[in-house]
Amino acid sequence: MASRVNGLKTQAAHWLPGVTLSATVAIAAMALASHYGAPVMLFALLLGMALNFLSAEGRSAPGIDFTARQVLRLGVALLGLRITTTQVMALGWEPVAMVVLAVALTIGVGIVLAKLMGFQMFFGLLTGGAVAICGASAALALSAAMPAHPQKERATLFTVIGVSTLSTLAMILYPPITHALGLSPLDAGTFIGGTIHDVAQVVGAGYSLSHEAGDAATLVKLLRVAMLLPVIALAAWLARRHQRAQGGGDAGGPRPPLLPWFAVAFAVLMLVNSTGWLPAVVVKGGQSASQFFLVASMAAIGMKTHLREIVTVGWKPVALMVLETVFLAALFYGLLRING
Repeated sequence: MASRVNGLKTQAAHWLPGVTLSATVAIAAMALASHYGAPVMLFALLLGMALNFLSAEGRSAPGIDFTARQVLRLGVALLGLRITTTQVMALGWEPVAMVVLAVALTIGVGIVLAKLMGFQMFFGLLTGGAVAICGASAALALSAAMPAHPQKERATLFTVIGVSTLSTLAMILYPPITHALGLSPLDAGTFIGGTIHDVAQVVGAGYSLSHEAGDAATLVKLLRVAMLLPVIALAAWLARRHQRAQGGGDAGGPRPPLLPWFAVAFAVLMLVNSTGWLPAVVVKGGQSASQFFLVASMAAIGMKTHLREIVTVGWKPVALMVLETVFLAALFYGLLRING
């Protein structure tokens, strides 16, 4: 036991410089995002990329890698504290059906378009899931569940940049569009909650219209966050199939779990939070910790990437994410019209 404890202490000391650096960048990114009202994930990514030389070698490298992988998973698990089953049930079956259909079709369209453009299926799942569910958080969660690939971190970084940019544009453009379309406050909030990518931008756009629209937008958005669990399960299942196809999942070798541990933890925390047993301070603290862990992991991923790897992606990935965003908005508006 003593030797194991000493080993853990040694490992923690090995990770400490890089973890501390990632946390420091996260604090700076959150301060800048609060001051300028811009997406915090984008600031974390850009600040991390400015320090990418620190991940190549030296004392910080192991901790940066640990933050980009394990701290990311912990942040995703704590996302379960954002939603309760009561919030989902309060919406009624129609918005729930609309969200489930919109998420499924957007991801399906993303996969099809990605393959038509010459990308792997997993890239379509990554971008489609980010657009359909909850932006940068979904991109990080899905990336963590996908199989290892030389381009995986590059694809994740591009997706985070793209979805954060599109979410900010949607926050500006969608409120006047709902006015032009003559949507009621409830329908406008439902549209905004069902189409804008990141939670913060949904809240900003919804409450810029009215309190009623803001409440509806927030609830619908939380329902989309709940869709993260089945989509992570889908990504994990596809990863298992991919590993078996590559000869890495036979009976003689290790098999990945049906659900990653962080997806199980997400589900457990969501269910426990739904009981109302957890004190409000614990729920709030968990939500804040989730946000901080995700920002820190985004900074670490940025530190592991070079800018030239992003600027050489070409026009196809950009077109893919724009098409997914337009499809989701058109689909949700059509569903609102059918429902109304």
